[in-house]
Amino acid sequence: MATNTEKALERFRELNKTIKSYHEALSVLYWDLRTGAPRKGVASRSEAIGVLSSEAFRLTTSDEMGDLLARLGEQETLGSLDEINRRLVSESKKEYDKSKKIPPKLNEEYVILTSKAESYWEEAKENDDYASFQPYLEKIIDLTNQFIDLRGVNGTRYDTLLDDYEPGLTTAELDEVFGGLRSKLVPLASAIAASSHQPETAFLRQNYSQAAQKDFSLYILKQMGYDFEAGRLDESVHPFATGLSPGDVRITTRYLEDDVTSALFGTIHEGGHALYEQNIRQELVGTTLCDGTSMGIHESQSRFWENVIGRSRPFWERYFGELQKRFPGQLDVPVEQFYRGINVVQPSLIRIEADELTYNLHIIIRYEIEKAIFNNGVKASELPEIWNEKYKEYLGIVPPNNREGVLQDVHWSGGAFGYFPSYSLGNMYAAQFTETLERELPNLWELVGKGDLLPIKTWLSDKIYQYGKLETPSEIVQRVTGKPLDPAHLVQYLETKYKDIYRL
Repeated sequence: MATNTEKALERFRELNKTIKSYHEALSVLYWDLRTGAPRKGVASRSEAIGVLSSEAFRLTTSDEMGDLLARLGEQETLGSLDEINRRLVSESKKEYDKSKKIPPKLNEEYVILTSKAESYWEEAKENDDYASFQPYLEKIIDLTNQFIDLRGVNGTRYDTLLDDYEPGLTTAELDEVFGGLRSKLVPLASAIAASSHQPETAFLRQNYSQAAQKDFSLYILKQMGYDFEAGRLDESVHPFATGLSPGDVRITTRYLEDDVTSALFGTIHEGGHALYEQNIRQELVGTTLCDGTSMGIHESQSRFWENVIGRSRPFWERYFGELQKRFPGQLDVPVEQFYRGINVVQPSLIRIEADELTYNLHIIIRYEIEKAIFNNGVKASELPEIWNEKYKEYLGIVPPNNREGVLQDVHWSGGAFGYFPSYSLGNMYAAQFTETLERELPNLWELVGKGDLLPIKTWLSDKIYQYGKLETPSEIVQRVTGKPLDPAHLVQYLETKYKDIYRL
């Protein structure tokens, strides 16, 4: 006969599975909205997303869920559960406590608004029309501020948002980390700019067939170990990955006919996200633990595959010939010239196409703007001017229009305030994981040079991917590398790589 604890656990798992099923259905709707839904269907689709999201929210914050979490969360009961159920209860309790403070109608209003706003952002970006998007952004900021007030401020207002993407992270910690990064990277960038050994990049700016770009992107994904029976590659305005379950992880990319590298590295980046989610252990499928543990760890995988592997010299010693076959007569340069060309360091306007070194400055700019919005009350109407000022201060360039400035990223239209720091954290995690990977897989670069990438995926699956949300980011970093996150690994990686490329 089942005990009261067993009955409570069984019912809790049923509710959790239902919530996960709603989220899976919502992911399909979001993916379709971003990749192919007709413009006239946006309003109706957004309403449907709002209804389904509200049902998931209702279950997450229901009295029954609260009662089950209270019973299962008692110290003696929680201690008797296995690792997966214990973690599932604690994660669900955190989500319950956070969401319970938000009125359901307000949550539904927010979901519908952000669903619509992403489509209006696409249109505003295409037309370079910030004024048409500004009212949506103002409302998103207003609702986000209401959520912060309801949840309660712990530290600064922006700390509340950071916790959604990197649990426990604070602005005080980020200010110190970003300050240290800036102090190291700015002098390195200056030395690079003064170098007489600047890579030649003109050959990258030709007319490259979109069909051939897609063919090569598909080829590289297969080489990485992306499972096309559990995913697909589509096109969108802004590349993204959507994980429904390990058996269905979809990615998109963006093709530019005058740039052979944009779609390629965008595809590898999103492929890194997808490998993470395709390789979560089966025991977590159907639970809310079947996801990346944080956006920083998630971005560590996309940035690792895109930059550490995808922009490495051994990678292109193996794959440059394959790329040349797709574009006969267009890439008749030595592989070393190509390698140096795709790793050129120079200030640029577009974050997703920035080099590894200055990329972090793009993130710091967004971080400082988001802090100003929520800690200092900066208004949406002020953002284009502030954006341009910061680009001039940090990168020495000014966007000629809002399309290449404040409208370039999708994140704010979806309400993802607090997300951007995850990208730089991902770079730091990736560098630290790489140091351990090189030690534990001493023939790493020989494998890459032969195009044998699967041992890398296997190592990452064993060390990171399989765990989903079973461990926190700090627990994963400590277990895998033997020490807490240390930004010095990223600085060392960048200095070693770029001093070689620029012969400093």
